[in-house]
Amino acid sequence: MHYERPQFFRVMQYAAGADRDVVDMVSGNPDWEPPQALREGLHEYADAEPSSFQYPPSEGLRALREEIAARRNVDSEWVIVTNGAGEANYLGMAAGLSAHDGSEVLLTDPVYPYYPGKAELLGGEPTLVPTERDGSLDLAAFERAASPETAVIVLNTPNNPTGAVYSLETVRAVADVAASVDATLVVDEVYDHFDFTGEFESALTLDSDRIVVTTAYSKSMAITGFRVGYTVLPERLRDDARTRHMLVNVTSSRPAQYAVLRALRETDADYYARNRELLRERVAAFTDALDAAGADYSSPDGAFYVLARFDDFPGTMANTERLIDEAGVAGMPGETFGEARSDWFRFALVTPRVETAAERLTAFFADR
Repeated sequence: MHYERPQFFRVMQYAAGADRDVVDMVSGNPDWEPPQALREGLHEYADAEPSSFQYPPSEGLRALREEIAARRNVDSEWVIVTNGAGEANYLGMAAGLSAHDGSEVLLTDPVYPYYPGKAELLGGEPTLVPTERDGSLDLAAFERAASPETAVIVLNTPNNPTGAVYSLETVRAVADVAASVDATLVVDEVYDHFDFTGEFESALTLDSDRIVVTTAYSKSMAITGFRVGYTVLPERLRDDARTRHMLVNVTSSRPAQYAVLRALRETDADYYARNRELLRERVAAFTDALDAAGADYSSPDGAFYVLARFDDFPGTMANTERLIDEAGVAGMPGETFGEARSDWFRFALVTPRVETAAERLTAFFADR
């Protein structure tokens, strides 16, 4: 197998080597403080007995799984604590591919590129289904694309990179499509705390043994380096996922799980609300500047990304490097995210320098 360096790292390394100041809007690394209780949990853990430094249960600390289960109104046996949402998605997709005869994985276009990458790694065949202009799902397109070869359908809501938030009825309709061709639906909800509409509902509220839900605390607690996520699986897929998790990882980080558990118990809703408001302000500032630059753009209903398109300046890697060199702004080329938005750029609003980036983009395109 040939290893291909992800484009995210290619762009970040190019920006790091630039001979000017560059605003990094490449990756989704939150720039705000994690919950104070999480820091306190780490300090507390450092003084624990040596026995607490050993393997936790493979599926995750029992107390953490029970806390998750209580919050999500599921049985703790349905929960596997994973190394971030990345592993959670891998487990859900792998279990779905193993459970069904087909090898096709249906994905939205545009798409976070690690989903098709995982599908190919697992021996699946990714098929991209274009979304509507605003990022909402084209249900008729999914119905046309689904076939007996379809084993897994993957949704991400709130969505990276479009910022779309799918209604529960939309997710239900896609679950029905999955059921009609004997497939599994994997729903990645890692941005669930960044819903600006107030209308997001988890797919866990749907009564279906076709649905796997995945998420992580990486974004909501601003701890992408901790690698604590989880997946909630129906009974028919649980053994496969547990076995894969054990053989690949054995288990997940015990101190990170301990700190997350304390943060869950002691962090109030205001923490998440403040961060959503911060992002709303950044979206407003950035899109105002895109208006001034004459750009076409998506105004996100959730997550923290904006897609933008500039006249006669397609979202290629070469033009991404031009923006770094000449404007001092690093975003991601749209071609990274599939075919439907290949002329666009994606900008992550997880930097306090959003207004600086906006001013630089406005000036750059005014001078062209």
